[in-house]
Amino acid sequence: MDQPVFAAWSLWWAGLFKKYVSITKPGIIVGNLITVVGGFCLASKSHVDFVQLATTLLGIALVIASGCVFNNVIDQDIDRAMARTQNRVMAQHEISNPIAIAYAVFLGVGGMGLLAIQVNELSAAISALGLFTYVVVYTLWLKRSSARSTEIGSIAGATPIVVGYTAVTNTLDGAAAILFMLLCLWQIPHSYAITIFRYADYESASIPVLPVIKGIRATKVSIFFYSVLFLLCLGLLTVFHYTGYAYLVITISGAAFWVWQTWQGFQTGNDAVWAKKVFLFSVILISIFSAMLAMNSSIESLGCLLFRLCQS
Repeated sequence: MDQPVFAAWSLWWAGLFKKYVSITKPGIIVGNLITVVGGFCLASKSHVDFVQLATTLLGIALVIASGCVFNNVIDQDIDRAMARTQNRVMAQHEISNPIAIAYAVFLGVGGMGLLAIQVNELSAAISALGLFTYVVVYTLWLKRSSARSTEIGSIAGATPIVVGYTAVTNTLDGAAAILFMLLCLWQIPHSYAITIFRYADYESASIPVLPVIKGIRATKVSIFFYSVLFLLCLGLLTVFHYTGYAYLVITISGAAFWVWQTWQGFQTGNDAVWAKKVFLFSVILISIFSAMLAMNSSIESLGCLLFRLCQS
């Protein structure tokens, strides 16, 4: 094969690969994997099995990718109506529906199979629950029919951190329940903020999100309410001795700033700018939260060492 033909084939394959990667929504996958690491390391304490961590990350990444591909298939009509999504691969019919569905099934089965065989069946079951909730309950049903679909959709977004935790413990305990609750509470203001600064897109696509149906002020009330609940519940991990005081101080400080930021929405003159700031800080906050979970044992060990040195 001569060089120009080889170059053309290479470009074609690279473009095809890019399309198949894009419909898995890599940004969403990476964002979820950050929480998986936090849950895994919290459960591992100071004895992290990095091979097991890598296997868990790959398994849940494949399941999340499956959900995103299904979402791209189901939401083609919505994506074509929104300015920011109208050029997505599925909206432009660049991949056929049967092939995309087969791709999604392959990713989902592969991810759950990997978790079941190499990690544990509980983690695989939790990932399956998250996938079902996201694809069937949220995307197929509530997203098009309920202004409160975000609350139910948060269940799917809260499962990855639990998968990370149970990958180590193979059991659902108090910490798993608290982690699940915290991620649900965090995700609701995070998602509602998106619906405000993307209000025009949701309105043009006739998606019954809260600001379109109930108004932006009602959405601000929900954002503030859930951010306060998130702040109040952050300390439960420390109260029940799953985390130390360094985690408590740093995460509470970040969440308190987030609450102040959400309160500012009642005084702002530019809802879109305010909502985008709330959204962007929510990403920083969940990264801080996950990092503190991951470093909890190391920080506690260092603190104990320094205390002993000071006593000697």
